[in-house]
Amino acid sequence: MANHPKSIHDLTVKDANGNDVDLSIYDGKVLLIVNVASKCGLTNSNYAELNQLRAKYKDQGFEILAFPCNQFGDEEPGSNEQILEFICTRFKSEFPIFDKIEVNGENSAPLYKFLKSGKWGIFGDDIQWNFAKFLVDKNGQPVQRYYPTTSPLTIEVKTTFLKNQFNNQSVFLLVFYVEFRLSLLNLRSFCREMCRNSSGSWMLHRRIAIITFFSHAVNA
Repeated sequence: MANHPKSIHDLTVKDANGNDVDLSIYDGKVLLIVNVASKCGLTNSNYAELNQLRAKYKDQGFEILAFPCNQFGDEEPGSNEQILEFICTRFKSEFPIFDKIEVNGENSAPLYKFLKSGKWGIFGDDIQWNFAKFLVDKNGQPVQRYYPTTSPLTIEVKTTFLKNQFNNQSVFLLVFYVEFRLSLLNLRSFCREMCRNSSGSWMLHRRIAIITFFSHAVNA
């Protein structure tokens, strides 16, 4: 496990069965990470809406990661097996449920230390209650943090997809622009060189230079 992770993809966690899960398997996916509890007043509404949110975006590369936590009002007291049975039987949730962890204090899980390390302003450092939510982009970077009372259906998952798409398109356009400018510079140099070393009509040789240049470009 990385001591100084640069993204959540550098971290390893345990699933509800005690198996190691390398979070790099979620590279390229947008994630919503939630600390969950089974006996909270927010339990029913959050699980129902988390299921709806996942159903809406799962085919676009979206996943929810649920981490049970018993630090708030002793509202997640059961074992991992009991938690899994409760979630899968009552709510039919299909997103992954992980090992019970602590999200605040000295024993806070490394994942939550990383998530909380961002500059979240009025949120402060600590998680306030069950069902706090972090939206993580495809590169493993937390991009938004939500209060426990925030409805999952109000979270702008699509905006994160569009942001990643915009960034990719911006890079492509920048590379295309640079290559285009370099091509123009090379063409001008090529034309000047041919005209300087050739006799006869300047315009004729200029046309020959242009045709030759683009023939090489097409065949490259």
